[in-house]
Amino acid sequence: MHWLAIGLALLVAFAIIAIGALYVVNPRAATRSFGLPLPEDGGNITWWLRLKGVRDIASGLAVLALMAWGPPGAVGIVLLVEAVIPVGDMLVILAAKGSTGSAVGMHGVTAVLMVLAAMPLMIGVR
Repeated sequence: MHWLAIGLALLVAFAIIAIGALYVVNPRAATRSFGLPLPEDGGNITWWLRLKGVRDIASGLAVLALMAWGPPGAVGIVLLVEAVIPVGDMLVILAAKGSTGSAVGMHGVTAVLMVLAAMPLMIGVR
């Protein structure tokens, strides 16, 4: 069970880093899959979207850093805390009447995977 949790943590960390990189390189393409319509056009929209990418990359790197240098319990706690991000994304998309499929299928599933990976790491199941 421990190695499955570590594998899920790695998957989530690398996936959010990849998504963040996509937001930095091509923010408008990345935004189309998020579940909300593209923001209204303006000169700074692309730069605002890139900020999301930088934060996604940092979130993934935090998990990887703890996996490399911290105890498994700390990795589990960070995964659990960071699961607030996809839950919040899902709730915002649903409240805005955005794509239910993206809200639940992408953000909701991500949150569930993060919690499932966090629990065994936090309680020390090996």
